[in-house]
Order: sequence, then structure tokens, then C-alpha cells
Amino acid sequence: MEKISSFVTRHSGSLSTMALKNDTYLPTHTDTKPRPKFQVKALLGHCLYRRVAIWTVVIFALLATVIIDPHLNTQSRNVLHMVHGGKSLSDESSDPTENVLLQNQDNAFVHSPRPADIHRVRLGVNVDVVEEVTDKSPIDPYSSSENTISDIADETPITTPDEDSINVFREAPDRLLEGSSSEELEDVPNSATDDTSKNEVIGQENDDINPMVEEEDANGPKWLKYKHLDGYYRGLRALVHPLDYKPEYPKPPQSNPPELISMPHRADLPKPVVYRPQPDYSSDEWRRNYVQVNPCYVDTDKKVLPPDLYAYSGLVQGQPRAAIGSHDALGLQSNVCFDRFGRYGPYGLGYSLDRGGVSESLDTESEGSETVWEQSGQINWNDVDWAEAQAQCFISNQDRFFTGNQTRDAELASSGRKKLHRTAIVVRTYVGFKWSAHAVLNFRAMVSELNLKSGGEYDVHFLLHVRDNNAPIWADTSTAQEIINSNVPAEFHGLCTLWSEAQMKLFYPGNFGDTFENPSNGDIHGVYRSAHMPLQHFAVMHPEYEHFWNWEMDMRWTGSYYELFDRLGKWGANQSRVGAWERSAKYYIPGLHGTWENFTELVNNEIQASKTPPILGPVSFTGKVALSQGEDFMPASCTSGSEPSLCGVGEEADLIALNPLFDADESGWVFAGDVTGYQTMLPKPPRRCSIVTASRLSRRLLSVMHEETWRLHHTMFSEMFPSTMAFHHGLKAVFAPHPVFIDRDWPQVEIDKAFNGGKDHTSGGHGSPFDLNNEHNHKGTSWYYNSEFGGLLWRRWLGYAQMDGRGQNGGRAGEGAMRGGREEEQDPVNSGRLCLRSMLVHPIKWEDPAEKED
Repeated sequence: MEKISSFVTRHSGSLSTMALKNDTYLPTHTDTKPRPKFQVKALLGHCLYRRVAIWTVVIFALLATVIIDPHLNTQSRNVLHMVHGGKSLSDESSDPTENVLLQNQDNAFVHSPRPADIHRVRLGVNVDVVEEVTDKSPIDPYSSSENTISDIADETPITTPDEDSINVFREAPDRLLEGSSSEELEDVPNSATDDTSKNEVIGQENDDINPMVEEEDANGPKWLKYKHLDGYYRGLRALVHPLDYKPEYPKPPQSNPPELISMPHRADLPKPVVYRPQPDYSSDEWRRNYVQVNPCYVDTDKKVLPPDLYAYSGLVQGQPRAAIGSHDALGLQSNVCFDRFGRYGPYGLGYSLDRGGVSESLDTESEGSETVWEQSGQINWNDVDWAEAQAQCFISNQDRFFTGNQTRDAELASSGRKKLHRTAIVVRTYVGFKWSAHAVLNFRAMVSELNLKSGGEYDVHFLLHVRDNNAPIWADTSTAQEIINSNVPAEFHGLCTLWSEAQMKLFYPGNFGDTFENPSNGDIHGVYRSAHMPLQHFAVMHPEYEHFWNWEMDMRWTGSYYELFDRLGKWGANQSRVGAWERSAKYYIPGLHGTWENFTELVNNEIQASKTPPILGPVSFTGKVALSQGEDFMPASCTSGSEPSLCGVGEEADLIALNPLFDADESGWVFAGDVTGYQTMLPKPPRRCSIVTASRLSRRLLSVMHEETWRLHHTMFSEMFPSTMAFHHGLKAVFAPHPVFIDRDWPQVEIDKAFNGGKDHTSGGHGSPFDLNNEHNHKGTSWYYNSEFGGLLWRRWLGYAQMDGRGQNGGRAGEGAMRGGREEEQDPVNSGRLCLRSMLVHPIKWEDPAEKED
């Protein structure tokens, strides 16, 4: 494993100055002339000198008494002044909430930076307000209320087998924690080993942690010195009502005495309920406005309906909130959690291959898992043909959608009920990819939830890279089928589209000219540098889709895929173009910035303070060449005379990225100069980039990229080309602040410094978190290509023991004590299997420990 020393360069200590005293090469003093000795007795023999000496001693004694005795000191010495850096709680800021935001929330004192260093504008928001907004936010603003889990829970109470047991989600906190019988709710025994304790202190200082936060160790990154968070690893026995939930992180303002978290421990596990984030297709409102949705089936005989997934209405007590991004900002359900059986049990987890499952999690803790099969039964997935099921679902519902033919779609838009555009999920895979049982479960869930459960609104495709450029994959159908048979499970065969780099050279021929930098030394048509080329080609071949999600095999989502992609799309459409590039260049940190509305106001104030107009519409630069289709991509809402804040509101986003759209210039990102086809005697064109290629691209953005590639022979590194083309030509691009979790007790201001420490307090330019020397900060997050925490947490959630960095000799993932697994989750003194909020995790290189290569 990569060592800590690889993050930073170790510098050898300088030569000790004490050693120089005995250095034989230093010149020695050779003057041996006798010196007269100083005689104290002779000096004090003079009366005048004696008086001066006596008075000097007396004066120094009096001064020392006045200084040392606090009662004689005229200035108050408040202990709080010393704790807060010697400053009064009232000086330098008339806004008390400002200090609340910037004071220590993480068991160690952090010097509060000047307001200009953080925001350039004061926010009248504190942590209490942020949490109140979170608790009172709408459960699901986009779905019918009949389909929200809270209302489903009203119809399907979450109960234990005992008829008289307490409904954990409806009892008042006092009853829940104090009035329950010992069989229903117990205090955690002292012998518990899964980090669950009866009471936890929020905001209590830990003297062992303080120096770690204060000082940067020259031998490792600062974040390695922060304490690990334990709340992720608590399970279902600690589930509480959302109103009783208190996160371990971010911590609320420190109170005196510190606030205690009462940790429940249920003898019986709560029951999950059906979770349906799709609209209520049977409601009168839906039918008045949209074409009726016909049911879709898993099998060709139309007997097996796609199963529901299950969730728990409530949250695990103490589980951390997202450090970056937010459920509430995107309209994602924030008051439910998912365990492995509710998520994947409907698709074959927990039962054997001969019964149609995948034979995974048979060796993990499984109490209560049978609930997820009560309605659907254990479906036999062995003979499913997902391409056939997906196609039949669309055919049954094709009247609901636009066609991709502009003339026909114009007619459909002006008559009858509303029509919808369709979206393709394009998953990039390659010859040699090792499919696992968990990967099969993941993509069963994706097709079922996105296509079958939505009446064909989405289609899932696999874009399979054939590495052998000599394989006749177009000339010989048997060769193409043999490649698919050897590299993809049979149930997904019909979803595959083959491509090769040789094909891209034919599709995008010609001389692409000079490249500013090519640090990978890869070919311009190679997948590493130009993964966008096959996606552009795919879009040309599939005019029926309006949007295309570029997805990867090693990404996972703990919740419903429909909820993820639907909410991201709706959020993107609701964003104003004004300030969108500036907002998208920063990480949103709810514990520091408050609500999304506060964050938007913050960015607007930063734009005004900079005296630089916001980026709006296409940008101009020396050497830019116009498109043949023109540059008119601005909507009517942005025309002169319209309300500026509404510019672009209601317009579908051309690009939805899942990491910031940062300025690549001087960012330190290693591929920032991989720009091809432009005049190298001119400066590099302005560029924007988003690390991790997962993103949604519109047809018109891909059309722009296609023309820039084939006609102008322009291209850039894969993660830079889509966002830069949107930037150059004035298309709507946004960074969606999805919830990202962090493994340690980071101070909020330190997250801001690490992730928004670039030019103008953004993630771009000098100081960028994407600088090769700064990327280590992402290792403890749940979403980034080099994340260690994402895979670790995912495997613990699946029920496998992991060395999670905690305990003796702990540190990073793969170090410390082995925790979790079947024995720990089954032990009644522990809190059971994990239940996590919906979150994206990446990269997932292996799941079952048996899959890991030595």
C-alpha cells in the first residue's frame, strides 16, 4: 500500500548548531594575554554603587509582584479570551453568528480566519439554524406525497415481532429512550465493540487531539491527524426517528456542559418499508398532464413485475451528515437509510444461484432480511434478458416520449398531454473487465429502477471497448458475439455496443495538429485521452435520446437510481445561469456555508466584490473558431429586459458534473495542458475541467463536441473536453453538490481551505485540490478516483470485516484493527448491520474480500 511518506517529501534535518561548538575545523581562540578579574566585592564597597544596587533589586521585586498578581492587574484576564486567541468574544465582529460558524467544532482550537479569507461576506447563519432547516425540509418535493416513504410507513408500520412493541418512528423521544421495556429498547452493554456507547459527548475537548490539529506533521498530511468518525459503523439497533437524530459530525456549537447523545439499543430490529421515489403514475394529477404509464415486466410472459427496493424510515443515531454537498439541496430524501438487503435483496442478494440469486451474503448477518421478499418472492433472475425487457417496456410506453425527430417532436410538443425526453445511461466497460456477483446486482438494480419502474424513461447501455484493433467486430458478427459472450454476463448481452480505437480513427480522421502537452504519451484517439469520442459517436447513432449519462463500472449508489438521476436532472433545470460557473467552481460545505440559498448569495457577493462580471454566454479568446451551427445557445429567459436571476431557470442543463468545474490553468492538475489542435504559438485556450468523467451531457453539447472534433480537429483530455466546450460556446453547465462523506473529524474551515483553497477561493488555479500534491485530501472522502474511504465503507455496508484505520496502530484504510463482519454484526451487544443514507461511492475495485487480488 502507498505509504504516508509518498504524500509529502521528507526533508532531512539541518545540521545542529550545537554540534558546531565541538567541530575541530572551527578556528580556536589563541589570545593568551592575562585579563583583569571582575571583583564584585570591590564594586559594592563604594556606598553609591551599593545604594543603586539595593534600589534596583527593590524596584524589580515590586514590578514582578504587580505583574504576577492578577488582583493587582487593572485588565480583566478572561479565560475565554485565551481560549479564543486572546480576543474578546465581542471584538472584531458585531455579528455573534460569525464566530459560531468559525469557532472550533472539532475537539481542537482553530484560529478563526478573517471574514474576507472565508467568504468576503458575512453570513447570518449558524449551525443550529442549518440543522433546523434540514429537519424541517420537505421529504421529497418532486414525488407525489402518496409515494414518500413516510406515508408508506403510515400504511406499513415499522414494528417488531411483538405486537405491543413500540413503533420506533412515532414515539416521542422520552418514551423512546426511557419508557420502553428492556426487551424493546436496551442500553448498550459496556462490552459493546462496534463503537456504540450509551452516551456520547458532542463538543467535548480531547487534549490528545489538540496538538494534532494545531501542527502539520512534516511526515504526513494534516488530515491523518484528525480523529476517525465512528458513527458510520453503527447499525440498525441504533435507528431513531429523524427528529431525535443527532449527528456525530459536523458538531453543533460547543455547549457547557457538553450535549449528550443518548444511544439507543433495540433488542429487535425494525422492519423496512417499500421505497418508491418515482411519481405516482396512477394519480389524477399525473393522468391529467401526462400520457398513461403502462406496467413493465421482467419476463417475456409479462408475469413478473420489477421488485421494489426497501428502506428504513429513520436514521442511525450519531451517523455523520455529509461534509460536502447535501441531500436537501438536491431534493434527495435525507431521513431514510438503506441496508444491503433492502437495496440488493430484491435483485438476488441473500439467496443461492440455484434459486435465481447470486449466492452472495449467505455468509453475512441476515436477521429480518426475509421482509424484502414478502411481496415479490425471491425472483429467479437466471433467464432474464434485460435488453428484451427494456425494449418491451419502451414499446408499451412509446406514446409518452419525444422521438428525436425535430419535425415530429415539434408537432408532439404543441398538441395533447406533455411528452418527456428520454435519457440513456451509457456505462463504459472493456474487454477483460472482471464481473462479480455484486456488479451483476448493481446493474440489475439500475435497469429495473431506471427503465422498468419508470415506464421506459431511461435506457441502460454498455459501451464495450475492444482493445484488439485487429478484431473484425464490424465485418464478422460471430466475432463480435464471441467477444460479448466472453466478457459480459448473458443477461446483459443485448445491452452492449462495441467500439475500438481503430473505429475512432476512421470516424474522426485527419491531422489533429500539435498538442501543448501530452504527459501520458497516449494516442489522440486512445481511450485514456479521448474517452469522449465513443460517447459522441454513440449519440450520433442514437437520436432518440436527449441526454446521456456517462457512467463507470466501479461506481455505486446506496439508494434508488431513479431518485438519483431524476433529482439531479430536476435540480440542474432549476438552476439560474447567472453565477452558475462561479458556484460550480466551489465545493458547497453545508456546515460552513449554511443552506444552498446562503451559498448562492455568498457566491453572488463574491462576484460583486471581485468587480468582475459573472461568466454568462460564450467566452471569447484569441484563436477561437466559430461553429457552423452558430453560438446561439442562450434561452429566451436570458434576453434583455428579463429578470436576471431567472436566466436559465427551467432550462435543462447541458452538463451536470459530479465534481467542481474548475479553472484548469495553473491548477497543478497533471493533464491541464493536454490540449490538441489549437495554435501552439498562442496561449492555451481557457479551460474548465471536472475530475471523474461521470456526468450528464445533452445532445446539443455532444453535437458541439462532435463538430469541434471532426471539423476543427480540437480535443482535450477526457475530463476537460466536455466542460470546456460548454464554457467556450455558452451552454448551461452545473456542478451538482451531491452528498460526500468524510472519514475524519475535520474542522469545517479546514475542509474549506483544502477543497476551496485555489484562486479566488475556488477549487481552480493555484492551490487547487486537484493539484497532484493536494489530491491526497480526497482519500478520506466517499467520492473521488483515489478515495480509500468509499470502498472501505461500501464493503463494511455489505457485511465484510475491514481494517478501517481505527484502533491500535490505526491510520489509513487497510490499517488498524479488523472490524465488522458476521460475528460482530450478529453479536446482540452490538448494533447490527449498517444502514446508510443514499450516497455515491467511488472507486469500488473489489467487494467480497475473496475477489481481492494479492
